[in-house]
Amino acid sequence: MRAARLIKMVLLLQSRPSMTAAELAGELEVSERTVTRDALALSEAGVPVYAERGRSGGYRLVGGYRTRLTGLARGEAEALFLSGLPGALRDMGLDDAASAARLKVSAALLPSLRDAPESAARRFHLDAPGWFQEPEVPELLAPVAEAVWADRRLAARYRRGGGEEVERELEPYGLVLKAGVWYLCADAGSAFRTYRVDRFTAVAVGEPFVRDGGFDLAEFWSDRAASFARSLLRAEVELRLTEAGARRLPYVTDRPAAEEALAAGVTEPDGRLRVTLAVESEEVALAQLLGLGPEAEVLAPATLRERFAEAARGLGTLYG
Repeated sequence: MRAARLIKMVLLLQSRPSMTAAELAGELEVSERTVTRDALALSEAGVPVYAERGRSGGYRLVGGYRTRLTGLARGEAEALFLSGLPGALRDMGLDDAASAARLKVSAALLPSLRDAPESAARRFHLDAPGWFQEPEVPELLAPVAEAVWADRRLAARYRRGGGEEVERELEPYGLVLKAGVWYLCADAGSAFRTYRVDRFTAVAVGEPFVRDGGFDLAEFWSDRAASFARSLLRAEVELRLTEAGARRLPYVTDRPAAEEALAAGVTEPDGRLRVTLAVESEEVALAQLLGLGPEAEVLAPATLRERFAEAARGLGTLYG
């Protein structure tokens, strides 16, 4: 533990001109007294750590000293590529590895480039979850992530959408964070499937497995997400749209479905566009298309048209 802290202290001093005892204590999560003892130990070991006393004093390396302890461990190298997702790293328990990797990279940079990480952080930040959502970290995300990184099987209990719990033996290939929700892509024995991590009720990390080298996580997720989105659109509605309604349709309903409907639409004599739109259900269509107001007229099915008529009568009563 202390050896790792001493190495980190050297890398910190190598990446910056000087640091105060308070700054080092904050970075190393120790007391200033421990910083003083560690600096003395490094000096006795031949590392030229120089302490400047006074109000503007601090610790620094002298004589152009540079350590070669900047090689990245595998875990650090993998975490480095996720360093733009600090929340995801923290949720998976990889923030320490990422911090060590960033520090090693900073220590290896030329002095003129050592402000690059801070400069980038001031200019770019990725916030993955959608608006008006408070993402919850799945309780079992850390062990699931551990199995993914180590290529180890998972024995899991999984709660289906209806509440039924099932047992699964999985080979976990990858994790996907989509709109604040974590998904596991895994080989379930007969096929690759997707599981919501927050629905795992128990997991046990098992023996190693050999990954299929042909599996492409990004391609698999893209195909599965598109297939899932299409599978939700189980109903159709027929609409008559004004020009304004046609422009706004992709913003109130599924965009690919709206664009497909508009491309196949037929212009009627009065200038309005008649389209057939794929929707998830009548209930969802009602909620979405009400936002178009008088720019969209529902023609079919008759049950949905009557719902819109009821909504219109209700609004008329409310507003007079």
